[in-house]
Amino acid sequence: MDALENYILQHLDPEDPLLNTLFRETHLTQINPRMATGHIQGRALVMFCRMLQPKRILELGTFTGYATLCMASVLPPDGELHTIEIDDELEAMIRRFFVQSSDGAKIRLHIGNTLDIIPQLQGPFDLVYMDADKRQYTEDYEAVLPLVRKGGFILADNTLWGDKVLSEPHSGDKQTAGIQRFNDHIAHDHRVEKAIIPMRDGLTLLMKK
Repeated sequence: MDALENYILQHLDPEDPLLNTLFRETHLTQINPRMATGHIQGRALVMFCRMLQPKRILELGTFTGYATLCMASVLPPDGELHTIEIDDELEAMIRRFFVQSSDGAKIRLHIGNTLDIIPQLQGPFDLVYMDADKRQYTEDYEAVLPLVRKGGFILADNTLWGDKVLSEPHSGDKQTAGIQRFNDHIAHDHRVEKAIIPMRDGLTLLMKK
């Protein structure tokens, strides 16, 4: 942990104990624990949700559920959050933590490919959080946009991808290529307003007109 990150952590609201346990277990059991949202970005998501006050959220890419629980904590009692995770081996761990959360009843977990499940969902959604397969970000975006209400938001994570977007990816780096294709796609999409926040790996905010 670098000095600036440590400074930020010392000046945030404390991490929820369940989230802290989830984060530690993710690092102990998963091959790519860096994919977990973590306290800094988790708090940012909470604040975005407090500002936007969504009632229905769709999340693409659950991983172990850290961001899911952060966003669900801000939903009203009758709110709902649908989250899609492709890795069925994570399902037991995800459900175990959702059951422990007081907000777990608001969450609907779907296991499978986002492009297979999105057409089965009913809109409108107030907020979509994209953090799934970077190779199909553009396709995911086009699939969810019709389900977003007018004035609703899409938050797309990892859109700067450790600054890799600045260079031509090598032939096997399909994730960087997918993010570059998505960024180019939305830059010319007049159906949405957009801004990019250089937080962590980049977070793109899109508002549907």
